[in-house]
Amino acid sequence: MDIKRALLYIALAAVATMLWSQWKQEHPTQLPSASPAVESVASPSDSSSDEGRYMPSAASPAEKQSSPVGAKPIASSKGSIVTVKTDVMQVGINLKTGDLVHAQLPQYTVSLDQPDQPVQILSNTSGALFEMQSGVISTNTQHMPMQFHADKTYYELKPGQESLEVNLTATSNGITITKSYQFFKGKYQGSLKTTVTNHGSQDWTGQWFQQITRQNVPSSTHHIRSYDGAAISSHKTPYEKISFSSMDKAPLHQSIAGGWVAMQQPYFVSAWVPHSAPTYDYYSHVTTPQNGGANLYTIGYVSQPLTVAAGKSHEQTSQLYIGPEIAKDLAPVSPALKLTIDYGWLSPVSSIIFSVMNNIHHVVGNWGWSIVLVTLFIKLLFYWPSAQSYKSMAKMRKVQPRLLALKERFGDDKAGLSKATMEFYRKEKVNPMGGCLPMIIQIPVFFALYYVLIESVELRQAPFILWIHDLSIKDPYYVLPLLMGISMFLQQKLSPAPPDPTQAKMMMLMPVVFTVVFLSFPAGLVLYWLTNNLLSIGQQWYVMKTFDDKKKQKK
Repeated sequence: MDIKRALLYIALAAVATMLWSQWKQEHPTQLPSASPAVESVASPSDSSSDEGRYMPSAASPAEKQSSPVGAKPIASSKGSIVTVKTDVMQVGINLKTGDLVHAQLPQYTVSLDQPDQPVQILSNTSGALFEMQSGVISTNTQHMPMQFHADKTYYELKPGQESLEVNLTATSNGITITKSYQFFKGKYQGSLKTTVTNHGSQDWTGQWFQQITRQNVPSSTHHIRSYDGAAISSHKTPYEKISFSSMDKAPLHQSIAGGWVAMQQPYFVSAWVPHSAPTYDYYSHVTTPQNGGANLYTIGYVSQPLTVAAGKSHEQTSQLYIGPEIAKDLAPVSPALKLTIDYGWLSPVSSIIFSVMNNIHHVVGNWGWSIVLVTLFIKLLFYWPSAQSYKSMAKMRKVQPRLLALKERFGDDKAGLSKATMEFYRKEKVNPMGGCLPMIIQIPVFFALYYVLIESVELRQAPFILWIHDLSIKDPYYVLPLLMGISMFLQQKLSPAPPDPTQAKMMMLMPVVFTVVFLSFPAGLVLYWLTNNLLSIGQQWYVMKTFDDKKKQKK
């Protein structure tokens, strides 16, 4: 029996099974998500409701923050929207709360079929709520009723401007709260400075908080998806996923110096990043809306109690991010924020592959050709071990008739056949396992590229040629999977046939199995596998022909 080939195909089948299993987990009939492209887009002029806004419980300076931070709903109210437009985003700010309740990314579209519809990250649409919220809590008053005011309701970054500042002011009971948002040209990064000014005659004590609230609604988007949920960061754990299901089971409570909170969607992320010095209490909260609908999930942090003396002011500055998961954009906000580009257990390999692909893309300008060329690079990297594998195959094919003769001679004497076969391998200097390991070590590359394709926003809606308009989703006409299956069949023809008829039938079935499994895989992944097969066929033919020619010359 050709042990090497059997083990190789078992390993490949395991790869396909594992990827298929993961794909099924990430691709159920209905996926819990506030889609990165909310199709029912609320216009900036729409009113916004506070139905999904929660206030962390305030604590007096004497209280220790040892118990989980609660979240209490405030009264439902509506406010007008201030629209802020830069070259890369358009956001809406609710004047009632000063929260970010609307965000669109004009450089990213919902789908290729909707080229005029920008991706919407934040939404104040009823039933699909997704907001970045912030505020202050008075120790004596759980909620300070306020109405923010702005100089105007529309701000736009003009040509030549590098940044845009939006100031919101609200006063209540002698306390003035100022929220100063700042947005920048060409960046998805922003900042928020919250200032508390005490105009009263007594000290004011309170806390400030920032949180992200999102309604967990089913999505009808059908493509392979990466992680969809919340995340936090700390010095101990730079990137920790906080799934919706874990929030359902128990509320989050951690004391963290600095850190950040984020809500992730496929290819996009929204995050609050506080100043790194103080310690904050991180919390989560789940609420079922009174009027029904999907649950609301809140994750955020609240500061330690602070005191503002009469006639004094205190300010807190934090960073925010609303945009695509692009490492060079995420790192300046917080180095750990780029970990939201989750390449899984092969992250170092995936990072290298993406870096090489990105550099190639800068030259060729097409991500499909980048995949082809990086596959060629990988093939060259593994050329020598692959060549040894093919030489081993050539030797096995050469001695195949004699192995069959051994099998016929020993018949049902399996012990004798095994002993004679091992002696034959030793005498002929043939190692049936010789080419197995070099092939198997390429499997991690396949996994790594899989994660690159489903995590890298750069490949979202990236075309290749002809009918392939999006490498991150399946081939709409299944041409690439069929060609891949044919290439696997041709590759088998170059390899020695297994002496066992049952094993031979199993091997013949493998191209069919792989073709079926790969029908729903991203076109970019199938392109890699097809390209690798074609290059392998060429190398295998060359190595085996050279081996045969040398044998003939010796005769």
